[in-house]
Amino acid sequence: MKKILLLTALTPLVLGISAPKDAHAQNASQNASYAKKPALMVTTDPLPVALTKQVYTQPSQGPDITKNDLLQGYYGNQATIVGRKINELNHDLGNLRQEIKSVSSRLVDLQREGQDVSADYFANIATISTQLQSGTTPGNPRLVQKLANAQDSLDHLSSNITHLNELSVEVKNSYSVANYLYETAKQAYGISGAIEEDHVMLAQLEDEINHTQTLIRRILSNVTDDVSRTANYLSTERSNLRAMSLAITTGDLMGKSLSRHPFSRSPVYSQDPALSAGMSDHSYRSVHPAVAAPKNQLLAKIRFEKDNVNYQQSVYSAMRKALEEYPNAMFKLVAIYPETGNAAQAALSSTVARRNAEEVLRNITEMGMPMDRVEIGQFASGKADDSEVHIYIH
Repeated sequence: MKKILLLTALTPLVLGISAPKDAHAQNASQNASYAKKPALMVTTDPLPVALTKQVYTQPSQGPDITKNDLLQGYYGNQATIVGRKINELNHDLGNLRQEIKSVSSRLVDLQREGQDVSADYFANIATISTQLQSGTTPGNPRLVQKLANAQDSLDHLSSNITHLNELSVEVKNSYSVANYLYETAKQAYGISGAIEEDHVMLAQLEDEINHTQTLIRRILSNVTDDVSRTANYLSTERSNLRAMSLAITTGDLMGKSLSRHPFSRSPVYSQDPALSAGMSDHSYRSVHPAVAAPKNQLLAKIRFEKDNVNYQQSVYSAMRKALEEYPNAMFKLVAIYPETGNAAQAALSSTVARRNAEEVLRNITEMGMPMDRVEIGQFASGKADDSEVHIYIH
């Protein structure tokens, strides 16, 4: 294929011919060149490579776009209002967790301190009880000092209750803050202008706040239990300490010694104490604390129909409730045995009833009841089939 090249007046410049400096000489040279070369020249030579590359360009290949490229470009880092709110909530949650960590550490310290104080208290009480049991003098100054140390331990535990109550207030305040953060995080879902990542972070933040709320509830439950348990413990031990003080004063742990067989000289009632109190047969058969005027009111009734009768907890609860209602109450403990015409059988039944009553009396004194507040007696009842022990409040 033939190609035609058109040569113009600028051909000298294209061919790289340098022009003479003199204008007249330049014109003369151009005229001579035109005279030598034709204005139109036809040739079959191929185009220069450099020109071919400029005229015929190759198509450019674009990069392959995948779904990952689209997602990476879509889920880019972008600051939003919700994102800034999440950062604020995370900061507040971090501060709350630091407060909870501090409260938990203080609670552990108070618990350990309470254990140490309780150990000191029982060490002093054990020393006093051991010496009283083995025998000592009334008003022994060594035991008086041990009693004073035990009282100091109880006072220390009382101050611990104050600190625990203060701790309880702080935990409740922290729980209120946690509830506020949780509600704020839930409301942030409805804020306009959030991106998908914001809602993912909100869900994670919501779970973390919920976990923190669970921890706070657990700590609050522990503090409440410690306060209740310590208060009950103090109430019980203060009563025991008063009984121990009386024992130190008399020099006898159990008051009157049980080896003196108190029932051997106890009076024999001519009639049933329950009937003398004007009680019905139904109330006579029941076991309940006194609720009326405390005058020969049946407090508890124990039937020894079999061996190893488990009555201690019921008797303790009934007497404790009676003392709460009537702090100065006195008690009457009566051994009941079946009435029979056989003298030998009556003597045997009376002996069994007295032994059972002595066992009940021993348990009552071990519960902290002074012997001088218990009146003892015995009665032969036609309604009793087995040995019984009745406890009255009066």
